[in-house]
Amino acid sequence: METRCLYLLLVCVLSVYPATADNGSIKKMKMQYTGMPLLKFQIWRVFEEYSRVLTQRYPDIRIEGENFLPQPLYRHIASFLSVFKFVVIGLVILGKDPFTFFHMEAPGIWLWAQENKMYACMMVFFLSNMIENQCMSTGAFEITLNDVPVWSKLQSGHLPSMQQLVQILENEMKLSAHMDSLPHRRA
Repeated sequence: METRCLYLLLVCVLSVYPATADNGSIKKMKMQYTGMPLLKFQIWRVFEEYSRVLTQRYPDIRIEGENFLPQPLYRHIASFLSVFKFVVIGLVILGKDPFTFFHMEAPGIWLWAQENKMYACMMVFFLSNMIENQCMSTGAFEITLNDVPVWSKLQSGHLPSMQQLVQILENEMKLSAHMDSLPHRRA
């Protein structure tokens, strides 16, 4: 009976939790705007601030923001912890001892968790969330113009000033306009 409850709890948690996939396997559907450059930010707080200023300065640029995904290993660790915390919390609430399944003696912390269910569940939840957030944090600030990288905090180590960003955009757009005006030669 205990084993069935454990399996049922595990199946319920896994069925509710969405599966994750690598960036390469997910095809994003994008609406293509002809003639309008696309400036993409990958950090949210600074995106809002820079977006407001750049929209006023360059009304013809479409600006998008998205989160920069961490390496797949860290995403999988965070996903595992997310499921694992709910399994542990479920076992604590149900009062089931998973160590008997492995013919092991329950450690002292598990006995404490059974006596202090509310504190144990809160501790598992908050500690797991803290580790998950750390795994998902990249500290990235990546900017692309028409899918061409124009700034990387991961490479430079700092955020660009607004003047630097405006200068980079001016240079990129001049270069793009110059390349478009060149006649195409056949090979």
